[in-house]
Amino acid sequence: MISVNDFKTGLTIEVEHDIFTVLDFQHVKPGKGAAFVRSKLKNLRNGNTVERTFRAGENVGRAHIENREMQYLYAAGDEYTFMDTETFDQISLSHEQLKWELNFLKENMNIKIMSYQGEILGINLPKSVDLKVVETEPGVKGNTSQGALKNAKVETGLNVMVPLFINEGDVLSIDTDDGKYLSRASNQ
Repeated sequence: MISVNDFKTGLTIEVEHDIFTVLDFQHVKPGKGAAFVRSKLKNLRNGNTVERTFRAGENVGRAHIENREMQYLYAAGDEYTFMDTETFDQISLSHEQLKWELNFLKENMNIKIMSYQGEILGINLPKSVDLKVVETEPGVKGNTSQGALKNAKVETGLNVMVPLFINEGDVLSIDTDDGKYLSRASNQ
């Protein structure tokens, strides 16, 4: 058990048989009444974000999440197969479990699989991934204004808004949190 007074961003907890990670929290001490902790939690089973208020000093269960290094191998229908890099065991995850993450997954990519008491909760992607542009309109000379952007489709099918100087074949660093363009990849 852990006290809500000890919340930290990234802490994983169990509340009412669900597993959450703490995204944000605020200790509130009103002039009248008891203190409380307002928190923003992400459900690791379904990805939903909820806001929850706890009484100050209330205890919640601590959830110990196991992260295993795995490699993405291939897709077969709606199943995506991963291999443990140490034991070579393979597991499959469904399209439902990987909706957002599929925008960034490439074959042979190493990721971390999150599990809680043997239940697979999902995957942790790196903060950014390098993806190749497969389709974009050419930038027109003279068609530049401050911060002008155009649409580009990368190899995983994700559409990203990029600066006009980006061309097909360029490799871009993409933020996995929001799917936004960060820069051209440094290994070009």
